[in-house]
Amino acid sequence: MLAPYRRLFARPGTTAFTLAGLLGRLSLSMTGVSLVVLIAERRGSYALAGTVAAAGLVTGAIGMPVIGRLVDRFGQARVTVPAVLYCVVPFSGLLLCVRAGAPDWTLYLCWAAAAAAPNLGGMARARWAHLFRDEPDELHLANSFEQVLDELCFMAGPVLGMVLCTTIAPEAGMLAAGGFGTVGGLLFAAQRRTEPPIADRPAAERHGSPLRVPALRVLTLTFLSTGMIFGALDLTTVAYADALGHRPVAGGLLALVAAGSCVAGLVFGTLRPSGLAGTRFLRGVAAMAGLLLLPLAAGLGGAGLALLGVALFAAGTGTAPTMVTGMTLLQELLPQRQLNEGMAIAVSGIVVGISGGSALAGTLADHAGPGAGYWVPAGAAALALLIALAGRRHLGVPAEESERAVSGAR
Repeated sequence: MLAPYRRLFARPGTTAFTLAGLLGRLSLSMTGVSLVVLIAERRGSYALAGTVAAAGLVTGAIGMPVIGRLVDRFGQARVTVPAVLYCVVPFSGLLLCVRAGAPDWTLYLCWAAAAAAPNLGGMARARWAHLFRDEPDELHLANSFEQVLDELCFMAGPVLGMVLCTTIAPEAGMLAAGGFGTVGGLLFAAQRRTEPPIADRPAAERHGSPLRVPALRVLTLTFLSTGMIFGALDLTTVAYADALGHRPVAGGLLALVAAGSCVAGLVFGTLRPSGLAGTRFLRGVAAMAGLLLLPLAAGLGGAGLALLGVALFAAGTGTAPTMVTGMTLLQELLPQRQLNEGMAIAVSGIVVGISGGSALAGTLADHAGPGAGYWVPAGAAALALLIALAGRRHLGVPAEESERAVSGAR
């Protein structure tokens, strides 16, 4: 299954930028749990830790498209280097303020400022899109590989952050994340031979947003709903395991979701894509909506942690094909001169969705029982399907094709 992926690294420079980007993305996946543990340990408040983390998500969702627009205009290296070096200052300020007992508002300020980091995952996908601009099969393989890397980072990052924070010092996870992000970002920017050239932009479009492209609006709203799935699934699983008296098992259950997505992404990448990308995306969203009924049934039916784990693994297999095809659609439908900004907008939609999904699932778990929280990811998946169906024309899917895609996924 892994053999086809070796072809990706036959191109000079691809291994170097992939490893550098992986280091930077590992940093991103570590910061969430590391920040919460640090503030909760040093300040004794999970509420403060949660709201500081939320402030960073908000500014990150706003800042990523801005950074993406600058990358499209000036190039990856010229933007990444100063952005990474800038982030070191508020990142270090946060650690010092926590350690020194500074007022709470300083934590919000520092973390909000530090969250505007460059989107290395999006820039890596932009490099693959440039390298394989005339080879759709190879680009499909590369996008699948990138999705697998994302899943691996979000499996390993929280575990590594928790281990460092609990075995060395509360600050250790954040220090490691900051180091990985800085080194990874600078090494990524140093790989100049695979960097996409700056595309010429007509004067009339220099101040226009890629959101003027209807397909991006549809995909961003769909990704926002997908982000709600991620946020709600994580929180509900923790609450459900805790209610059964097995909270430590929650990490393993969440790892099963990511593992299912990893396996699906690896297999999906080896399959030759056929038909319209919009149709494949619609089929993926429909399959994701159907598979997310499994953890809902397990949670409401009191099936136990073992069967819930099987349901979560199966549910995870629906996310990777959807995300891979969605990114492929973005690369097909957006002009190269707005590709980084467009992908950053889509990722911002996911970030906002994660926050909203966590909040909704937490409220439902508190008032209707822990298993009831699985209604949120199931409902969010249904909403994603409705959005994709409503916008199918902008995704290039004829009406008859959409009917076949949904019925085939069933």
